[in-house]
Amino acid sequence: MTVWLARAGKTGEAEEMALDKGLAIIGWADLPDLSKAASREELDAMYQATRPTAGDGRRTNHVAQLWAFSHRMEKGDLVVLPLKRASAVAIGRVTGPYAYRMDLGENHHTRPVEWLRTDIPRTAFEQDLLYSFGAFMTVCRIHRNNAEARIQAVLEGRGAVAAPSPSPDDEPGGDATPDGPVDIEQLAQDQISEHVLRNFKGHAMSRLVEEVLRAEGYVTHSADPGADGGVDILAASGPLGFSSPRLCVQVKSQQSPVDVTVFRGLQGSMQTFGADQGLLVCWGGFNKAVVKEARLSFFKIRLWDAGALLKAVMRNYERLPEELQAELPLKRTWALVLED
Repeated sequence: MTVWLARAGKTGEAEEMALDKGLAIIGWADLPDLSKAASREELDAMYQATRPTAGDGRRTNHVAQLWAFSHRMEKGDLVVLPLKRASAVAIGRVTGPYAYRMDLGENHHTRPVEWLRTDIPRTAFEQDLLYSFGAFMTVCRIHRNNAEARIQAVLEGRGAVAAPSPSPDDEPGGDATPDGPVDIEQLAQDQISEHVLRNFKGHAMSRLVEEVLRAEGYVTHSADPGADGGVDILAASGPLGFSSPRLCVQVKSQQSPVDVTVFRGLQGSMQTFGADQGLLVCWGGFNKAVVKEARLSFFKIRLWDAGALLKAVMRNYERLPEELQAELPLKRTWALVLED
């Protein structure tokens, strides 16, 4: 079994379609049917004919990725899709050959995939695997540090397995290093996530969420640690917290996705407290049922997973209390944006 990274667009624009239709989808919409290339040399010629101005390095890199997706992947291989629109990873199994589709808008290059899990929190994986998931490539093989067996362990719910000791033959930096740079922004966010998960468990995460809401101008009241009646934080606008919007906030620091019973419990709490809106924060994300019901309550309830919470923290970091900044020391930096 081989494990492949296969992204669904730079910003995750094809993620929903890929998951809903059971497909792995990659870009390069301008290229014709890749199955017509019988060899890598023919695919290279096809690429040159379509993109004659591409440099040699760029062409070689892209052709390698396209050849892997269209010809090297095999039925039974695993596909890893790090989601851009949620702090989660989807894993599926390839069920058939490459297919050039004309019925999916500009998403022509596909592989049929049975998605086995679509809600695995990024924090379920060790840092070296996340490093590989962060490769600045659309398609690549993930194999270093016994990656196949360790990803299978997470998929089966056996938990994260630490990386083995490096052998003399291993190249530093994981799978991404030989082929291209790593997404530094995502790597930094994963490191911050690890720190938050380690230092803000349980009620401490509720405190973090409450300080973010205060930084955004809300007056808050938090429940004492322990039984909270379905609400961790009450928040509202105005000098005394009497104005709308009035929020009920539930915070879960667990690493696994919450189910729909938690979402419905928040809905009930909103009625009990007379809240206008609700915020459900779960570090481990949300299962499909929660996401589906949340769409029906778009103007009433918002969902924050680990990624959304970190974005809110970064957006308000300068306004957070100094003692909290000391617990979560961050520094804003600039980096060159590298294209593939």
